[in-house]
Order: sequence, then structure tokens, then C-alpha cells
Amino acid sequence: MPHPSTSPLEIELPAITQKQEQILQGAIRVFLREGYAKTSMDRVSAEAGVSKQTIYSHFQDKEGLFTALMERLTLRCFQSIVSNTELQGEPASLLRQVGETYLTKVADNPDYVALLRLVITESQNFPELAKLYNQTVVQRGRFLLSQYFASHPELGITDPEAIAHIFMGSLVSYVILQEIMYGKELVSLSRDRLLDSLMTLVMSQSKSL
Repeated sequence: MPHPSTSPLEIELPAITQKQEQILQGAIRVFLREGYAKTSMDRVSAEAGVSKQTIYSHFQDKEGLFTALMERLTLRCFQSIVSNTELQGEPASLLRQVGETYLTKVADNPDYVALLRLVITESQNFPELAKLYNQTVVQRGRFLLSQYFASHPELGITDPEAIAHIFMGSLVSYVILQEIMYGKELVSLSRDRLLDSLMTLVMSQSKSL
């Protein structure tokens, strides 16, 4: 499992062989479609086009395969969010860009929504995977925002870490409630309304707007 590094952006996908990538590509389709409990190695074998013996030789067992897959998906999720988002620039436009990037990369990507659903569903049996998602995606994003807020005293934010937590937590909560718990079928809350409110929360503390 990846260990946290000094910089929140110093995180790389471990190198894997072409055969391992082939297995993981087949496994992701089965796990995200069937969930952990209903996934069998026979189904993964058929989907990936390799023998079960080959899977076992690379990932030992179903749990090892699932763990490796979830770690890789989580790292890819984080990289896709931050790759085009440098925390530089005027606060109002930058913070909206951060929010829009997260919602676009996660909420609009069925694989990442399914990933988050699996993380939540399997968190009791695989608490380390839930911690990995939290640490890799949520807490690293919170750290970056906290650093940004602290470097902009003109915003007048007295507790950068708390505001960063509220900002990131609101984005994650929105995806969970709207996409996973079917909130969008019950309550109409557009992304623009969410982002506008978050912007008001942050910018209203500014000493000089």
C-alpha cells in the first residue's frame, strides 16, 4: 500500500507488467459491476482472458486482487483530479475550478462513482481501503487547500484547515448523497448552487473583496 509522502502531490502509480494490467482491467469490470461478494475468480478469469492460475500467480487470492485494484483506482482518481489543477491564481476563480474539477472527474465518471460506492460498501471488511481513499483523495485535497488558504491572508481565514475540510467535505458529501444515495431523484441541488454557496462561505471572510 502506498505510504504518504512529504508532498501531497508526490504519489505515483506502482509499475506493473502488461499481464497484471490485463488482469486488473478485467477485474475492474467485474468488481464494479458485481461488487466484492458476488465476484468470483472464474468471472475475472473469463473477463480478463487469462487462467485462474495466472491470476493467483500475480495476486495470490481474491482479496489480494481486490486490494491491488482498489489501490490503483484510488491513485488514478487522485491523479486525474490534481493533474490539471494547480493551486495558483485568484481565489474566486481557482476555488471554483477545484470544485468543478472534482465534481466532473468523480461525479461524471461512472467508474469513480462505482469505486466510491465499493469503498463505502466494503469499508467494514476492508478498512484500509477506506483509509486509503480518504488519505489519498480527500485529505490530500484538504491539505492542498489548507496550504493555499494559509498563503492568502487577504482571505481573512482564521482556520485554513477547518475551511479546507468543509470545502472538500462538501464536495465528497455531494457526490455520495446525489450519485450514490439517489439524492438527485429526491432533492434538486445543482452543482452551481453548491459551488456558489461554498464560494460565498470562503470569500465572505475576505478582508478586501
